[in-house]
Amino acid sequence: MFTHLFRPALAVFLLCFSALSAAWGQPFQTSVPHAILIDAGTNTVLFEKGADDLATPASTVKILTAEMIFREIAEGRLRLQDEMQVSEYAWRNGGAPAGGSAMFLKVNSRASVDNLLRGLIIDSGNDAALVLAEGVAGNEESFVIRMNKRAAELGLVKSRFGNPWGKASNDQKVTAREMAKLALYVIKTYPEYYKYFGEKEFTWNNIRQQNRNPLLTMSIGADGLKTGNIEKDDFGLVGSAVEEERRLVVAVYGAKTAKERAEEARKLLAWGFRNFEQKDLFKAGEAIGSAQVYGGTKGAVELVSKTDVKVLLPRGASEKLSGKIVYEGPVVAPVEAGQRIGKLDIRRGSSVVLEQPLEAAEAIDQGSLSRRAFDAVYEYAAAKIHEKLSATK
Repeated sequence: MFTHLFRPALAVFLLCFSALSAAWGQPFQTSVPHAILIDAGTNTVLFEKGADDLATPASTVKILTAEMIFREIAEGRLRLQDEMQVSEYAWRNGGAPAGGSAMFLKVNSRASVDNLLRGLIIDSGNDAALVLAEGVAGNEESFVIRMNKRAAELGLVKSRFGNPWGKASNDQKVTAREMAKLALYVIKTYPEYYKYFGEKEFTWNNIRQQNRNPLLTMSIGADGLKTGNIEKDDFGLVGSAVEEERRLVVAVYGAKTAKERAEEARKLLAWGFRNFEQKDLFKAGEAIGSAQVYGGTKGAVELVSKTDVKVLLPRGASEKLSGKIVYEGPVVAPVEAGQRIGKLDIRRGSSVVLEQPLEAAEAIDQGSLSRRAFDAVYEYAAAKIHEKLSATK
């Protein structure tokens, strides 16, 4: 992989931008070992601590289970009014006999997908998760295979899943960063179904249950997602809140108590809303840099973002930001306009606060045979020089 640093015009912009931003002030402190706070509008990481360490997801895994059901509905393979049967396996392992959180489905009864989603999300029903898994994939094991495949498709590269409802397992570990990323995807992709996460109660079989997400009862604009805990001293939460049209997503894992989990998530959200302001970096379609092209009619292609590039900065800060374009290259011609080329990384120290996909601004055709031959010689020579320089270090 070639790491292509910013061209001079961009470097000048970043230098001026850094001068405007001044310092980051006192960093936020949290007692939980794993936490991350992300601004949904800009994808800026506002805070992170142990965000890439593996943690036990418990019932927060149901966010992925819900996403998979939402996708089935969105793509026409499932309808909210469709009914699924409650197997003895789902009832015995996830329902009332199991002693965990349950929707309290009755064995051999039937429930609509709509009600099962409410049972899954509001009641955190393990039985609802198993019924949905069996209804979609035939059995729990097949659904788990689909879960891991779907997680990979969504870019959850470190997280792994062993069941659809949150049972403790060595095969089930996640990171705070990837669960926040999953939450962002659900919020943005399924707005019509995300509303389930904000419903405060659900009654099934005359049993009324409150939503287990404590953020929903606080005056902070919270509207979802899920809590989870298995051990007495291992509590997690993935949540989201909106204030003045700004949405933040928070994920915390490893809290010692339910109270600590709720308080740390609340404090992170409040801090994020209070201490940051938005800065515009680039407009959609504006040239950000370029990537080298091999064997094309041009030797380079300009790179742009499909959307505006924005970042949140602390009010009255001082630490400088740095940035670079990263892509696998040189890019081999022909290149299509809009082709995904790489990404723009904006960093604060060693932390990546923003990753923005970049694409080709224009199409570049394959060059003549002589041009391709010249590029081949050039690349060979460059590789040899790189090898010698590396050997002398």
